[in-house]
Amino acid sequence: MAKLAFLGLGVMGGPMAGHLQKAGHDVTVYNRTSAKAEAWAKAYGGTAAATPRAAAEGAEMVMACVGNDDDLRSICLGDDGAFAGMAAGTVFVDHTTVSAAVTKELYAVADGAQISFVDAPISGGQAGAENAALSIMCGGDMGAYERALPVMEVYSKICRRIGDSGAGQLCKMSNQIAIAGLVQGLSEALHFAQKAGLDGRDVVEVISQGAAGSWQMVNRHETMLDDAFNHGFAVDWMRKDLGICLSTAEENGASLPITALVDQFYKDVQKMGGGRWDTSALFKRLQASG
Repeated sequence: MAKLAFLGLGVMGGPMAGHLQKAGHDVTVYNRTSAKAEAWAKAYGGTAAATPRAAAEGAEMVMACVGNDDDLRSICLGDDGAFAGMAAGTVFVDHTTVSAAVTKELYAVADGAQISFVDAPISGGQAGAENAALSIMCGGDMGAYERALPVMEVYSKICRRIGDSGAGQLCKMSNQIAIAGLVQGLSEALHFAQKAGLDGRDVVEVISQGAAGSWQMVNRHETMLDDAFNHGFAVDWMRKDLGICLSTAEENGASLPITALVDQFYKDVQKMGGGRWDTSALFKRLQASG
């Protein structure tokens, strides 16, 4: 069992860190809101630290799951940052969805301090984190990935190295691009079924068993039909992720017309006051439009 640090205890990070502690690892946690770190330590029996550096000191591996590029930089860099507390030869694993650019930037800084950096964004939502069933896509040096893999397997159902530094984030962008189109398609299908006078649940029971089936259909159609959007991955975070996708597409020449359109639909949802609603709120947007 290893001495670990986990930085960021949101709806994803909290359960992930909990699985590590339950598995027998010695976990020290940090959260920007210290009360949340203290509550986690009380619930799981680990230790709360006042700064990322304090959490990272003495740890063999540091895991992070925060909000965006700036959040990640803030917990990694500076006198109170995790890198300042990490010894040469240790591994930093970033589960945040961020740009490939900041990943490569921090990889270079870490490498200069003889710290290994693995970008390892996750998919599976809050339920995946709570049930230790996340999909993890990784970028970075093979040796660092292989060292981190046994730890990541504690809360994942699949974990794969996609390529060098930044490859994990690029894979996560592909994931978000696919989800955006799927949720919009499901929303339109349910909206059409209702307009046609059909029972949406009956429709999904049949079509989910055929070529139209998807995780989104199985796990979100009932809450969508129940007008319940207070769960899952928030629209604000999806727009952040799609912004990264679209910006990267401008750099590499990829054409993402559907993604760009759905991003604007999510903007409409934000204008409706639904920034914290689940991403399946695209259906609510259609319902509101008549």
